[in-house]
Amino acid sequence: MWMERAATGTARGRRWFMVFVCLGVFVVYLDSTIVNVALPEMQKKLEVGMNSLQWVIDGYTLTFACLLLMAGTVGDILGHKRLFAIGMFGFTAFSACCGLAGSIGELVAFRFLQGTFGALMIPASLAIIRNLYEEPVARAKAIGIWAGQGGLALAAGPLIGGWLTETSGWQSIFWINVPIGIIVFAILFAFKRETARNRNRSLDLPGQLLFIMAIGALTYALIEGQSLGWHSASILGCFGASVLLLAAFLLREARAQEPLLPLSLFRNSVFNVACFVNFFGFSGLFAVVFLMTLYFQNVNGWSPTEAGFRFLSLNVSIMIASYAGSSLSSRVPPVVLIPAGMLAMGGSLLALTAVEPGSAYTHYAWALSGIGIGISFAGASATVALMSSVPLQMAGTASGVANTFRQLSAVLGVALSGTLVSAHLPDASSEAFQSLRSGDAAAGFADGMHEAFLVSALGCFFVAAVAAGILLAAARRKAKEHIAA
Repeated sequence: MWMERAATGTARGRRWFMVFVCLGVFVVYLDSTIVNVALPEMQKKLEVGMNSLQWVIDGYTLTFACLLLMAGTVGDILGHKRLFAIGMFGFTAFSACCGLAGSIGELVAFRFLQGTFGALMIPASLAIIRNLYEEPVARAKAIGIWAGQGGLALAAGPLIGGWLTETSGWQSIFWINVPIGIIVFAILFAFKRETARNRNRSLDLPGQLLFIMAIGALTYALIEGQSLGWHSASILGCFGASVLLLAAFLLREARAQEPLLPLSLFRNSVFNVACFVNFFGFSGLFAVVFLMTLYFQNVNGWSPTEAGFRFLSLNVSIMIASYAGSSLSSRVPPVVLIPAGMLAMGGSLLALTAVEPGSAYTHYAWALSGIGIGISFAGASATVALMSSVPLQMAGTASGVANTFRQLSAVLGVALSGTLVSAHLPDASSEAFQSLRSGDAAAGFADGMHEAFLVSALGCFFVAAVAAGILLAAARRKAKEHIAA
């Protein structure tokens, strides 16, 4: 009970309680980045190929992305503190299971479950913090700190993952979650006060199931298409099923009383731009992180720690530019900042198409920084514009949907980029990956990487053009309405 009195009775107690909540959020976000640097070590120890490595990443992000839409509603019904505790317990337990996994099948299965429980924690953590701070200024500051966990995890993940993998093996990147999870769960268990519950809310279970099946079928087809054959019945069937399931999902959401995805949001032009930025921009970012990790270690032969340090130019630029972008967004209109950010990212991705086996890091470190700056400026401006354009009662839903698009971009970015690289290799088996430093294999990997970065760059240029057109049209309509009034 002392923790409850401290957390609710004093500013110092609330700060400490918030530290533990943010610590739980941190490890959830960390697991989306810490794993990348350990992929080459997993590939060697578990003797797997490219598609298995893709599933290690996408197994986590797929369930994480798909369940975010429903997690907020579940928290409203059960209580957000209770849901966060359930999520922390499951995330910790399956982190341990990942560390104990003896085969790639076990590891991927546990990654799916890890992402499932991680998804429960994100909306619940924000609700807890909002309940903890009643003063608007203190609440805004606390939410800002909460939002910064993602950037911090992105920067720390490759460094921590590289050091742990090199010193203690790939399993250690999962074991690090266990003591943190136990401590956070114990603190939450001691805190008896629960957030307000709304038992009148209903879950859109049919919609959730259709959404998971649609995205899962598409992800499977993209990852396994190269190995099974793009014209095989199973892959064509998955593509067709994905289209039909997505159509059924949209039909369900149009008719549901409490939909997971309110389709009325898509009448908001700024919301559409934010979704475009989150999907195309972040798919390029995750493609870079995934492929450059393999390039650093499997092609150039650098250690996990050395690879982690090479990501500093990307991750530090994201941390700094995210803060600067939030400040700029209040002074520079989104019609300028979003296209500028996406153009900077697209240009930097194009520059990475010149990277060859053995290229000096100094020749492309600036391009990695440009990607971080571009996505941070565009993402921050899109988020600020979105929150200013939707009614207060829809702000949480709009933010959740936009964040789901960001997580889906990670799933499909890794799936597509890995598939493009696999197409340029003699085969994407474990043996092929062990010989990537040889001339033909290394050149094939580089060619596939260039193709993936080119596709991502074209996506960024597309978003820049679409965003400029949509936002200019919206600004003209607003100006006409102002004159008419």
